Amino acid sequence: MALIVQKYGGTSVGDVERIQGVARRVARYKEAGHDVVVVVSAISGETNRLMAMGQQIGGDKPLPRELDVLLSSGEQVTIALLSMALMQLGVSAKSLLGDQVAVHTDSAFGKARIERIDTQTLKADLDQGVVPVVAGFQGVNGDGDITTLGRGGSDTSAVALAAALHADECEICTDVDGVYTADPRIIKDARRLDQVTFEEMLELASLGSKVLHPRSVEFAGRYKVPLRVLSTFQEGPGTLITMEMDNMEQAIVSGIAHALDEAKITVAGVPDIPGVASKILGPIGRKNIEVDMILQNTGADGLTDFTFTVKRQDFAEALATLENMAKEFSAREISGDDAIAKVSIVGVGMRSHAGVATRMFDALAAENINIQMISTSEIKISVVVAERYMELAVRALHAEFELHDQEQSANV
Repeated sequence: MALIVQKYGGTSVGDVERIQGVARRVARYKEAGHDVVVVVSAISGETNRLMAMGQQIGGDKPLPRELDVLLSSGEQVTIALLSMALMQLGVSAKSLLGDQVAVHTDSAFGKARIERIDTQTLKADLDQGVVPVVAGFQGVNGDGDITTLGRGGSDTSAVALAAALHADECEICTDVDGVYTADPRIIKDARRLDQVTFEEMLELASLGSKVLHPRSVEFAGRYKVPLRVLSTFQEGPGTLITMEMDNMEQAIVSGIAHALDEAKITVAGVPDIPGVASKILGPIGRKNIEVDMILQNTGADGLTDFTFTVKRQDFAEALATLENMAKEFSAREISGDDAIAKVSIVGVGMRSHAGVATRMFDALAAENINIQMISTSEIKISVVVAERYMELAVRALHAEFELHDQEQSANV
């Protein structure tokens, strides 16, 4: 008998039929003798629909407090429907909003952070054999206002509840059956990983893998919550995300990640003097635009070229901001490119193997793929390439590091 926290995303509860399917799945866990806490998202597309209505009335930037009240209503529908479906199967269930649990957060509406969780209500329900069905993505601040947790909020809610309850496992149930060595839509013989470390998963999630949000992985790693990615729609072991084991022989590279939502900006011919980076990136930071990769080249004439990447959605604003301030840092030219992609290899085994970067660069060179930028850490190497070469780069690297599923390969 185990205590398991399960999270079901929007596609898993996309309509009444799927909600009933989730109920049958939860019922099987109860029949096996497990205690279960369920965390759910809004029905697929509902949050976007609510946001559109909020913007229709409140403009591009609706009042944050009221927007959180609006957006949080999507999960209220799902928890009620799933609780009804469970009770139809004879499983005692109870729907709970974030403030009823209670999930206490700060007051950063739209991107609130969890400060603590009261577990008395949940534990009392579990002791009575009840399945608590909790609204993900939301909490309550010190003033009693509803808050939402931002992107990946339901994943974060589930992991936080698992940590507070000291659950045996937190299961993220989604429309894929685990974490793969690469996107199966690009690599038909990509291999599902049985196990991956928190460190690797955090890098993969940050670098473009859409299976888990980085914030939830970071939370799970910090509180040592065993995390498993499973399919809602088919049986299988999924992928376990856990602490690194010293005695486990690690593959050199565990997976390939890619991101198409990147754009590159180059500020050319600025004086190579202390503080130039701050002058360039300061205005970008004040616009709340996140900078990813940075490259600075120093020329012999005392000038330097400064290149960095931002999310593609922020590209136009970042470029306009720098063009308006070009005279302040005496730039010769400011240019941008939003037709780029970031491709990365990730693996804790890279720590103990030399020559990994050379193999990566040779594999890309063999396909005549030009590398525009490079970023490295202990367990990952990322490169920026032209967007049109992204799929070719992923295939070349997947083959170079022999990440394919042998059984799948035989059938492809």
